[in-house]
Amino acid sequence: MRILVIEDEKRIADFVARGLEGAGFAVDSASDGAAGLEMTHANDYELIILDLMLPDMDGLKLLEKIRNRQASPQVLILSALGAVDDRVKGLERGADDYLGKPFSFTELLARVRALLRRGQPTPERLEVGDLVLDCIRRKVTRGGEAIDLAPKEFSILEYLMRNAGQPLSRTMIVEHVWDVDYDGLTNIVDVYIRHLRGKVDDRWSKKLIHTVRGTGYMIDCREKAVENAAEEAPK
Repeated sequence: MRILVIEDEKRIADFVARGLEGAGFAVDSASDGAAGLEMTHANDYELIILDLMLPDMDGLKLLEKIRNRQASPQVLILSALGAVDDRVKGLERGADDYLGKPFSFTELLARVRALLRRGQPTPERLEVGDLVLDCIRRKVTRGGEAIDLAPKEFSILEYLMRNAGQPLSRTMIVEHVWDVDYDGLTNIVDVYIRHLRGKVDDRWSKKLIHTVRGTGYMIDCREKAVENAAEEAPK
């Protein structure tokens, strides 16, 4: 899931971005309102974290512009303006949540996850065969056995399972999970898929993660899908 942080104070922006990336999100940052607005037009974000005191634009004005878009993401205001009147004004102008500075990153992360659950019409529990992913508790099991995944591994698996039966290119996976452009050279997706296979597939006779020749990867338990997928990548 992609998140945009619009914050002019670099120390705070970097702190938030590093924390969210460590939790498995892809994060972009903008240091002023104009750059933030341009990025919302160029990319689809599930959530925006918005500071109100920007150097070039009032944050509430920017919020209105974001809300005028046809596809409007969840917006969490993160501001030093923490008085009750400021919070009320922000929520009335269209924010989905409001957190004052200084703040605890643990609370910020909890609010981010709550907003993303609210904005996602997708199931809270994903299943492919005997593989189960709990999106809320961020737990994975296969055949009832718990599987421990790193944040990026969890994000990739969740993306695959939300699109079960659909081939996903390496570009799509990188753009969804990382905040970098895929340049056709990196093997980072292949590395993480190998890690996932080691945890999700290796101990089971039925393989779920498949390589789609010339495309990327997919997850499926149906025999026909397995037959149509390209050969499994060597372990």
